[in-house]
Amino acid sequence: MPTQTLTRFVSVLAASLFCMGAALAEAADKDKPMNIEADALRYDDAKQTSVFTGNVVLTKGTIIMRGKQIEVKQDAQGNQVGVLTGTAATPGFFRQKREGLDEWIEGEGVRIDYDSKSEIIRFTGSAVLRRYRGEQINDEARGNQIVYNSATEVFTVKGNEPGRDAANPSGRVRAMLTPTPTEGAAPAAAPADPATLRPSGQIKEKSQ
Repeated sequence: MPTQTLTRFVSVLAASLFCMGAALAEAADKDKPMNIEADALRYDDAKQTSVFTGNVVLTKGTIIMRGKQIEVKQDAQGNQVGVLTGTAATPGFFRQKREGLDEWIEGEGVRIDYDSKSEIIRFTGSAVLRRYRGEQINDEARGNQIVYNSATEVFTVKGNEPGRDAANPSGRVRAMLTPTPTEGAAPAAAPADPATLRPSGQIKEKSQ
């Protein structure tokens, strides 16, 4: 199978399995106020933009974003667009709860673009997207760029040579997918108590 076709296949497979049994992301997040903390702020009234720099922390409902800098623009309808930047050593961070579930979506990238209207988040540069069940990581995808739609919970992953890094030296799309437990499935048998087992060499045959 050609490399390009294989990469496209892996992207589609990862997206479909990652979102299997998906519930929507927290629906109320898009209408929640955006709160930002940072070391400094520069506001441009003519362009209606705010640039926050230094240890930036953004919260919006269940959404949390962290990075070195974020530029935010808001239109007349209150829709917000944010561009968060980090570094290769300390990439930008995104986290959002999935509605009605004890599950979270987390992502990282040197640059993260967030659009509250479309609910699309784009991770660029050493991009990673993970799904957690409680505190345990369940699925993970890596590539040079990941585009995640939190409204539909569909994402696409692109991998190429510029996406090479220490964690992914090939630059190709990589995914780790954990099967969803089947409801009503019998629990796995408990392992035997090791205290009851002995090496056969220690077992002596009974004399006749």
